[in-house]
Amino acid sequence: MDEHETPLLPKPSSSSSSSSSSSSSSSMVASSLKWILKVVMSVIFVAWVVFLLMYPGKLGDGFLTKWREVSSKTLFGTAGSMFLIFSGPILVISVLASLYLIIAGEEKVFTKKKISKFPRFRLWTFPVLVDGPFGVVSAAEFLGIMIFSIFFLWAIYAYTLRNLNLLDLFHVLPKDRSTLLLEITGLRFGMIGLLCMVFLFLPISRGSILLRLIDIPFEHATKYHVWLGHITMAFFSLHGLCYVVGWMMRGQLLEMIFEWKAIGIAVFPGVISLVAGLLMWVTSLHYVRKYYFELFFYTHQLYIVFVVFLALHVGDFIFSIVAGGIFLFILDRFLRFCQSRRTVDVISAKSLPCGTLELVLSKPPNMRYNALSFVFLQVRELSWLQWHPFSVSSSPLDGNHHVAVLIKVLGCWTAKLRDRLSKLYEAENQDQLLSPQSYPKITTCVEGPYGHESPYHLTYENLVLVAGGIGISPFFAILSDILHRKRDGKACLPKKVLVIWAIKNSDELSLLSAIDIPSICPSFSHKLKLEINIYVTRQSEPLLEDGLVHKIVNPSVKPRTNGCPMSVLVGTGDNIWSGLYLIASTIGFISMITLLDIFYINKYNITTWWYKGLLFVVCMVASVLIFGGSVVVFWHLWGHKTSEVEASGHKKVGSNQEEPQNASAELKSLDTEDDIQSFITTRYGTRPDFKGTISL
Repeated sequence: MDEHETPLLPKPSSSSSSSSSSSSSSSMVASSLKWILKVVMSVIFVAWVVFLLMYPGKLGDGFLTKWREVSSKTLFGTAGSMFLIFSGPILVISVLASLYLIIAGEEKVFTKKKISKFPRFRLWTFPVLVDGPFGVVSAAEFLGIMIFSIFFLWAIYAYTLRNLNLLDLFHVLPKDRSTLLLEITGLRFGMIGLLCMVFLFLPISRGSILLRLIDIPFEHATKYHVWLGHITMAFFSLHGLCYVVGWMMRGQLLEMIFEWKAIGIAVFPGVISLVAGLLMWVTSLHYVRKYYFELFFYTHQLYIVFVVFLALHVGDFIFSIVAGGIFLFILDRFLRFCQSRRTVDVISAKSLPCGTLELVLSKPPNMRYNALSFVFLQVRELSWLQWHPFSVSSSPLDGNHHVAVLIKVLGCWTAKLRDRLSKLYEAENQDQLLSPQSYPKITTCVEGPYGHESPYHLTYENLVLVAGGIGISPFFAILSDILHRKRDGKACLPKKVLVIWAIKNSDELSLLSAIDIPSICPSFSHKLKLEINIYVTRQSEPLLEDGLVHKIVNPSVKPRTNGCPMSVLVGTGDNIWSGLYLIASTIGFISMITLLDIFYINKYNITTWWYKGLLFVVCMVASVLIFGGSVVVFWHLWGHKTSEVEASGHKKVGSNQEEPQNASAELKSLDTEDDIQSFITTRYGTRPDFKGTISL
């Protein structure tokens, strides 16, 4: 067999041939099921998108009319038919995606890829636009932007033709013709905004099944929400503006704005929803986000008002167009809320000379995450509202009971955290406190970890890692993960790793203390070619203490808390439980809508649009709380029980005790300092020269 196609795993012995054959047959079945699910999901998605793109035209409108004639006579009526064709496909895809991830499992075998003589073109990674209003845009993203742009032009053109034809059906005076045309145009703008809103909430679900399926992490998908948000609010603003101008021309502005019909569109809830949307839109502009982030963050919580009053404005059957994405977001938001309520132990905390803090957080042994992950952290002694994202600097293989993060002191929140740690250190050394209750503490809550579904750093033989300052943090996790796998003989492709790290001053060299490479894998030089090139840009020569600066670390503190490990309730965690959570909530939502129609709406002939829209939203939330909440309870109990079982076989880390590291005889005989200097090169007063440095 060609060496470029050989898996990086040992060959099975003859005694295990029967088990290997059974495992190969099961893998073939799993591969077949995955292929079938991929095909089904692709067909559903393409058909769904084609329908949405064609909907503004006569063909799409005619298809929807025939669909409603067939399906609206069922138990669910018009709302059910609209929900099934607009929101049903994305929920079906989500359910199938959860099944796909369950079948795919967590263990991956990394194989050597064939080396091509020609450069490979990848839609998702090939940059097309680098400097522009959209930032760095890949070929796939550029294709999506072009499709959306063509869709908007096509929708405006198609709706304009339909509006002109529609005017002939109304017998109005010539002076009222322009007013009617303006209002109909506003209606069409609102519909285009709704079609954009179908996708609006999908990219911001941090543990989204859909994002995991296509392996796009939340932090990368956020920009799609930004783009869609601008477009959606632009069309909604045109929608409202057309109606306002039309009412002013009629002299009925105040009368129409405060109108709240029982049958038909309720105007006043739409005004409230639009105002909330405009506030979110204005405060989400780049300047506000950059310099007044808290204003942007708190104002963005008006999405609840925006969604609820939108449902009151249009009623249940129109709101069902956008209900699918909103329902998936509610699922993710409730799971995040449940996870973030837990108080998490801080095993240790220390301050490095460069002004960087390292927090070691307690986690359960069964928590699943990749090295390229990040967490959202809250410290309640500093703020009950602020959550800050930080890259995980430790590998999942570093230990069963901890996760480490590096925090650069740059703003008010991080400065307060540094001061809090200083008080903890002083209190530990003085030991003059009157009572334990008065001892300073750190109460942390954690969301995550989130990140890539696949560990990309393990799929290449040669890695070039380029970082600046605190940006080295996720690379520590990558290096640790690779070294652990090399030591334990696990699947791992990288053979050469080149790290290019630019820092301003030499005191940042103390960040290297966050990873002890020789102790992780004492004989790593025989298994991995590692080079770390450090560029100190603001110093022309080393200081006297630079030779030991990587060892200079302030003593760590061990906060006294009564917390517990991080919660396993995370959307990117266990595939089976997250899939059950989604499926149970979806089935519960459909069941609640069915029971509501049978025993209330149809029985009592409820026809009020805004009231039915409110009931629709209540059913969405209630299904997540009741059915999804039940799964969350069992998920929590399972995680607690599993952690206890796994911890019984290992020495569990206490809240005031760091996790022990295994020492080996090989490590004792190793000259650590000489080994470190063998793969680290530090240059002063210069910047990285990529052409001359990258020679892998």
